[in-house]
Amino acid sequence: MSAPAPPFSDEHEELRGSIRGFIERELAPHAQRWEDEHWFPNDVFAKLAAQGLLGLKYPEEYGGQGGDHLHEAVLCEELARVGSGGTAAGIGAHVNIATPPIWKFGTDEQKRRYLAPAIRGELIGALGITEPGAGSDVASLSTRAEAVDGGFVVNGEKTYITNGARADFIVTAVRTRREGGHHGISFLIVDRGEGVRSSTLEKLGWHASDTATISFQDVFVARENLLGELDEGFKLIMANFQWERLAMALGAVGAMQLAWERTAAFARERHAFGRALSGHQAIRHKLADLATSVYTCRCVAYDALRRFVAGEEPLKEVTMAKLLTQRACFELMDACLQIHGGAGYMREYFIERAARDARLGPIGGGSDEIMREILGRMLDAPARARP
Repeated sequence: MSAPAPPFSDEHEELRGSIRGFIERELAPHAQRWEDEHWFPNDVFAKLAAQGLLGLKYPEEYGGQGGDHLHEAVLCEELARVGSGGTAAGIGAHVNIATPPIWKFGTDEQKRRYLAPAIRGELIGALGITEPGAGSDVASLSTRAEAVDGGFVVNGEKTYITNGARADFIVTAVRTRREGGHHGISFLIVDRGEGVRSSTLEKLGWHASDTATISFQDVFVARENLLGELDEGFKLIMANFQWERLAMALGAVGAMQLAWERTAAFARERHAFGRALSGHQAIRHKLADLATSVYTCRCVAYDALRRFVAGEEPLKEVTMAKLLTQRACFELMDACLQIHGGAGYMREYFIERAARDARLGPIGGGSDEIMREILGRMLDAPARARP
C-alpha cells in the first residue's frame, strides 16, 4: 500500500478503508433504486451512526468520535462511492452544514437537544438560508422573525434546501431587525411542526436527495432556540463557508476518481475496430489527461485542507479549490460519458447519472462567479493597497 498523502496519516487511511467497505456493502448496491424512487430511507442515517460516521469531528461528550476535520474529510471524499450524488448530498448536508453551527455556536442545552441525537441518527437536520429572492446575496434574505413573549414568530420561505422534506429541524437564517443588509440577521433552530410545510423540487440530478422549498407560516420558535447572538447571524453564515466549500472540493475529487476508474475499466473491456478502446491512442491519451485532472484537483484540495486544519485562514486556497474542482469534475464527467459513447447516454450506466449530478457543483455552495469575485478582490487587494 502506498504511503498516505499529506495531510492524511496511516490512521486516516485505515478509516478510509473502513468507510469504503461500509459504503460498498451497505449503500452502493441500493444507489439505482434510491435514484429511481427519488428518496433514500432515513435508516441510512442510523446505519451511518452505528458506524460512528455522523460524529467523526464532534466531541465524545455529545456522542461523537472525538476526531477532527481530517477524519471528516475522509468521509467527504469516500461518500462519492455511493454512486448517488443525491444520497451523498443528503448525508453531507446533515453532517457538514446543518450540525456544525450548533456545534460551534450552540449552548450546551442546544447541543444535547439537537447535536447529540443528530449524531445518533435520531434527528435529521437541514440548513435554511437560500430564499427565492436571496441566494448568493445572503444580505437580501427576507424571512422574518418577530419577537413575541417567550420567543419569535417566523414567516417566510426557504428554497433549494437539501433534506428540506425529511429534516426534523432546520437551522434557519431569519431577519430580526427591519433594516436590510448584513445587520439584523439571526439564526433559529426551527423544529418540524405546525406552520412548517415542505414542497419537494424536481431536479436535473441528485434525484435521491429531497431538495425542497420550506414555508414558515406563523411558526412559533422558543427563545431558547436562538442560535448564537441576536442580530449577529451573518457571522454564523460566514463561519462554515470554508468547510462547506472544502467538503464540496473533496467530494468532487472522490467523484472524479470513481468516474475515472469506471471509465478506464469500460475502455479496457469495450472493443472497437478489433481491439479494446484503451488500445486506441486517442482514448488512451484522453484517459491520461483525465487522470492528470484528478491528480491536480486532489493536490489543490489537499493543500487547502492542510492549511485549514493547521489553523490558517486559507480563504484564497479554499476558494480556488472549490472553483477548480467543481468545474473540472463536470468536464471530466462529460469526457467520461463521451468515452462511453451511446452507452454513456443510457440510464443503465453510472456515468449518465454522474454527469447530471456533477452539474450542480459550479452552482451550489457559492457559484463559480462568486468564487471568481472573491478571488478577484483578494488578488487585487495588494495592488490597491499600494500608494
